[in-house]
Amino acid sequence: MNEQSRINRRTAITGLGAGIVAAAAPNVFAAEKSEKTETSVQKELQDPTTRFPKPPFKEQSQPWPGLTSLMDPRPDHGEKSYQGRGRLLGRKALITGGDSGMGRAAAIAYSREGADVAINYFPTEEPDAQEVIALIKAEGRKAIPLPGDLREEAFCQNLVADALSGLGGLDIIVSNAGRQQSRESILDISTEEFDWTMKTNIYAPFWIIKAALPHMQPGSVIIGTTSEQAYDPSGDLYDYAQTKAATMNYVKPLAKQLGPKGIRVNGVAPGPIWTPLQVSGGASQEKLKKFGGTTPLGRPGQPAELASIYVQLAANDASYATGNVYGSGGGSGQP
Repeated sequence: MNEQSRINRRTAITGLGAGIVAAAAPNVFAAEKSEKTETSVQKELQDPTTRFPKPPFKEQSQPWPGLTSLMDPRPDHGEKSYQGRGRLLGRKALITGGDSGMGRAAAIAYSREGADVAINYFPTEEPDAQEVIALIKAEGRKAIPLPGDLREEAFCQNLVADALSGLGGLDIIVSNAGRQQSRESILDISTEEFDWTMKTNIYAPFWIIKAALPHMQPGSVIIGTTSEQAYDPSGDLYDYAQTKAATMNYVKPLAKQLGPKGIRVNGVAPGPIWTPLQVSGGASQEKLKKFGGTTPLGRPGQPAELASIYVQLAANDASYATGNVYGSGGGSGQP
């Protein structure tokens, strides 16, 4: 083959290669454009004033502590809507009051973010708890049911031990369980009832945190559930409001204590949220019918609307957030 023939052959091959690249390029660019378009599609805006049910609500009453499954309308905890992104992969969480309300929403969200979850609940709440356990297991995560009465120090210590054993460790504690009973007058509150509220809402987190701390590593988190009642208490929630102010004020000093150890402590302060707490003595029937209606959004919140807050406070990318209380009050909260 003479030199001219070799040049012509190289030119032909080069031209063929360029043609193949040129032919393939539109497909590659089209795929990239399709992928970008798919991931950058704007999600439909949702009007927060109409997204969930508004008052008036019908009269309804249940024995304390109440069941989610019997409420009308049934609260939304994100069962069908919450989508995880692996933000808590491999984490191990203990949630008190994990059968309903914000505790249930947090349990569902945590499992979908990749965490194993132990939930505590009052024994009569077993039907609700089993729904949550099934939802956690559906995500392929460990689900540890731990029923019992938080008013007993020995139980709280055993609760932590059982969570540690079942999960293989513990790096998230969410203290969410609470007792709320509406009473028009301080004269209507017995010492027994007062003691019940204090032990459930204040003593239990104290006992649980003390038992858990020796096992928690840097990067672990503690999240307390306070309330708008800590800032703007209702006259009929004399004892409950005190406990929520106390919750806010254990978050702040504990964050200062544990900050040097790399353990973060924060609180969540909901406004009026539609949970069994309200229909099992937490609100009068008159108040229940108009529940949440005086907020700027004109409705109560749903537990699902707070799930992302509990996730954010537990996630590693919130590593500078400690000693804070995060509100979600439909416009009327004060944190």
